[in-house]
Amino acid sequence: MNQERLKYVFDQFQHESEFESFSYLASGHINDTYLIKTKNKPHYVLQRINHGVFPDVPGLINNKVSVSAHLREKLANLPKEEVQRRVLSFFPTLEGKQYFGGDEEGYWSLMLFIEDSVTFETVVEEEIAYEGGKLFGEFLNQTSDFDVDNLIEVIPNFHDMSFRYKQFEAALKRATKERIDEAKPYIDLVLGSKDEMHILQGLKDSGAIPTRVTHNDTKISNALFDTGNKGLCVIDTDTVMPGIVHYDFGDAIRTICNTAAEDETDLTKINFNLPFYKAYVKGFLEKVGSSLTTLELENLPLGAKTIIFIMGLRFLTDFLNNDIYYKASYSMHNLDRAKNQFKLLRSFTEQYEEVKKVTRLA
Repeated sequence: MNQERLKYVFDQFQHESEFESFSYLASGHINDTYLIKTKNKPHYVLQRINHGVFPDVPGLINNKVSVSAHLREKLANLPKEEVQRRVLSFFPTLEGKQYFGGDEEGYWSLMLFIEDSVTFETVVEEEIAYEGGKLFGEFLNQTSDFDVDNLIEVIPNFHDMSFRYKQFEAALKRATKERIDEAKPYIDLVLGSKDEMHILQGLKDSGAIPTRVTHNDTKISNALFDTGNKGLCVIDTDTVMPGIVHYDFGDAIRTICNTAAEDETDLTKINFNLPFYKAYVKGFLEKVGSSLTTLELENLPLGAKTIIFIMGLRFLTDFLNNDIYYKASYSMHNLDRAKNQFKLLRSFTEQYEEVKKVTRLA
């Protein structure tokens, strides 16, 4: 993307700044995101949403703009400058729309850049886990009274276990004998876990646990911190949509509490980090605990177990499908990723009673 084109797109939005330069922000793998520097601060984040991945980009943008407006109302007692550091701020176009462009060139949105902030790709100390828990818990708490009927489902069936099992079963029917043989222990594990892994789906479908505004990508890199490592703001809200609290909780735990990277092949390095779990749960429940029902609280550990499983299931399904979804650097890459998640699941399950105890006491 050349500078002239970016300047043109930037100037289609309502701001009072003069474009000076840009740099590409490498965070994320789906959208094109640019830092726009201006003659005088503030700076901005200009993003082109990938409409090949997201089927309804206008709906997606409406989701995140509406939720941000709701969050700003919750912080109306704070100075404007403080609110702008704690909630993503979006700018309308000159025509008053929430985005510029369309299907041909993609959809662009403009946000305020939050100065003096940092993100973390991994958690190396309990304080970061605790602050991350507070941020994601506060996001859920402050949106607990938002009408989810006003949001679209950005990625249909994203955490739907029945849908994921159907994908797996279809892949298993098509898979080569060689791949089935390589993956057999994990295929057996998936087939034997079906009933337990549908518990949360059943509670959601029956209405026993409520559908809420959820973030759906709660890895620690989507939590913004100040330079003193205190939580500031939840970012990357492209996947905000209706869901249940357990999957946001679970995905944070899955990514924060793995002692190794997702692609690690040495399974001895992969364990569930209970101290990080304790720290995250403490911060999370400090902020959202009073908003959750008894049944939601009781099933938080199952949420973590289910999300770890579902990621292992998705990697395994893609391996059986000959790697059509996730990029694979070698023939066994997705199977290794599945093994990684299932080893994490085993370590988590071995500590499950302590996990449940910690969650009750937090």
